Amino acid sequence: MAYTLHRLAPGSYDLALDDAIMGSVVRDISPGGHGAGWRVQLLDDLPSVLRPHPFTQREHHFPSLEAAVTWLGGATVVESPLSP
Repeated sequence: MAYTLHRLAPGSYDLALDDAIMGSVVRDISPGGHGAGWRVQLLDDLPSVLRPHPFTQREHHFPSLEAAVTWLGGATVVESPLSP
């Protein structure tokens, strides 16, 4: 399994697993306008036995994009959207 992040806009990525979009990675912004971290989220709320590794819940939070990429097993970051 290889994760890739495909940039949509600043602070927003499609999360693909083996070239199939299955989630998103987005920057969480605090009400004061300061970055509050990053959220990695599955598109579907799958039962725990069907969630891809390393997901233990539908959504996980990280202090930085780098931490999220590491958690995803060193996902590759691509600066363009995934083509249909």
